[in-house]
Amino acid sequence: MSSATGRGRSWKMFKVTRISVAVLTLALALPALAQDFAARRADLVNEIRDYASYADDESIGEDVLQSLNTVERHRFVPRGEVPYAYANRPLAIGYGQTISQPYIVALMTDLLEPEPQDVVLEVGTGSGYQAAVLSGLVGRVYTIEIIEVLANQATERLQELGYENVETRLGDGYFGWEEQAPFDAIIVTAAATHVPPPLVEQLRPGGRMVIPVGGRFTTQWLLLIEKNDDGTVVTRQVTAVRFVPLTGEH
Repeated sequence: MSSATGRGRSWKMFKVTRISVAVLTLALALPALAQDFAARRADLVNEIRDYASYADDESIGEDVLQSLNTVERHRFVPRGEVPYAYANRPLAIGYGQTISQPYIVALMTDLLEPEPQDVVLEVGTGSGYQAAVLSGLVGRVYTIEIIEVLANQATERLQELGYENVETRLGDGYFGWEEQAPFDAIIVTAAATHVPPPLVEQLRPGGRMVIPVGGRFTTQWLLLIEKNDDGTVVTRQVTAVRFVPLTGEH
């Protein structure tokens, strides 16, 4: 055997050894990472619980907090944002969009007063995080995203993570999802200049809608809209917020 051949085999064995060590190191690290994420998620939920106890006179139900504690937010953010996944703040997800601040996700979810049998419409899928939080609280979630890349990514992500009661659709959420209406609750995760009439129409009597309303350069208000049995609505301002604008041809 020539020395060149020997060196070649030695180099291949060295590369295999390095790969094996890397794989083993990753395998050993994954449980620790999972525990770290779980601990940070629990800390975040405690922070939200404490903050909600004195902010805006709004308390967050334990069922909603438990759902936040279950959903792995780090799976719904870009790789570069993973270290900040459990910070209580919005994060960029690309294409001019964000994943909402966890406190706001909790507040908006709680305002819907979700029930296990509810059918919910979400306008603005984004990364799919809000839909995942709702998934464990209601019977069915229909979610619409207008940006094709985000819609495709969210669909794949939600399927991979096992959120079987969530259905995504590419489209303009301003017009709702008429084929699946009426909805027990509707949640809008982008700021509209006004409350879209098609969404009010698709809300079931007795249902609730949570939507931020306001312009890009004006104060946005989170509104809670409740629909009476006679079709009239009652609107309440909850708190000032800041969302990306609701886009589309409307």
